[in-house]
Amino acid sequence: MKKIVQFFKDSYGELKKVVWPSKDSVIASTKVVLVSTLVVALFLGVVDLLLVRGIDLFF
Repeated sequence: MKKIVQFFKDSYGELKKVVWPSKDSVIASTKVVLVSTLVVALFLGVVDLLLVRGIDLFF
C-alpha cells in the first residue's frame, strides 16, 4: 500500500514540474492542425479523383 501512495505523491510532484501551454498557444496549434488536415484531405481527394478517372479511361 505504501508503494501505491508513494507513486501518487511522486506523480503529483512531477505534474507540478510540467510547463503547461497557454490557452492562446493551444488554440494556435489547433488551428494549424485543422488547416493542415483539410489541405491534406483535399489533396488526397483530388489525387484519388484523378486516379479513378484515369482508371475509368483506361478500362
